[in-house]
Amino acid sequence: MARHRVKGSLVDVIDRVDLDRKKAVTAVVAAGALIGAGFTQALATVTPVDRIVPVAATKNLAAAMTAQPDLGPQTIHSLDTGAETRKLLQAEQIQAQFHVREALKAAEGAYTQRQEAAKAAEGARIQRQEAAKAEAARIAAEEEAKKPKCVRPAEGSFTSGFGARWGTSHNGVDIANAIGTPIVAAMDGTVVEAGPASGFGLWVRIQHADGTITVYGHMNTIDVPQGAQVKAGQQIATIGNRGESTGPHLHFEVWAAGSQKINPVGWLAERGVSL
Repeated sequence: MARHRVKGSLVDVIDRVDLDRKKAVTAVVAAGALIGAGFTQALATVTPVDRIVPVAATKNLAAAMTAQPDLGPQTIHSLDTGAETRKLLQAEQIQAQFHVREALKAAEGAYTQRQEAAKAAEGARIQRQEAAKAEAARIAAEEEAKKPKCVRPAEGSFTSGFGARWGTSHNGVDIANAIGTPIVAAMDGTVVEAGPASGFGLWVRIQHADGTITVYGHMNTIDVPQGAQVKAGQQIATIGNRGESTGPHLHFEVWAAGSQKINPVGWLAERGVSL
């Protein structure tokens, strides 16, 4: 019986030794796998009792135990960081270009709107200006229509008429007044002569649209040059006492068709003017 116990004890010892060896091999293989995978930090957490240095990691036994099964063809994926960065930059550039194009479109649209608004404002301004011009022309035309076509050539006393006088022919009428009294054009016309004249001292002759010429003599001053365009009632001179004169007055004549001397009283009366 004692022998059997001894034998039995030996068997138990051998079994325990085999079990410890298996554990040790397993630990060695696991440690080698961890080191191969770069998990050296993980081994640092293992307790000193369990830490086993894989001395046989390069032996055939360790290689056989740590060998991986043949999984067949495998696809290895690699990441090119440079290419990925370029793709990212290109995407950002495309997005930036899109935003720039959109901003340019918006700016062009706003500019076009401002141009159209400016054109509309300018058109409205021109219309207002044209309307103002038309209104001014209308008012001027109305004022012109209100003006008499013929006026009395000077204010004063009618002292002498047309015809025979003192044994000679008096070819006009006389209107007496103080020196400096305004003399005006009887009708619209063109000044054909302004200056000295025999017997008149100074005179002004105005030709009208129908060819009639009116003559103004004995004036003190002349206020219009030859060639001037004058309106009915516009001042052309002042009453004087120059030339063959018996006192300050205007000598006024009317030459029909430019040369035929006619009575100014009748000519003025036909045009609504009395002396």
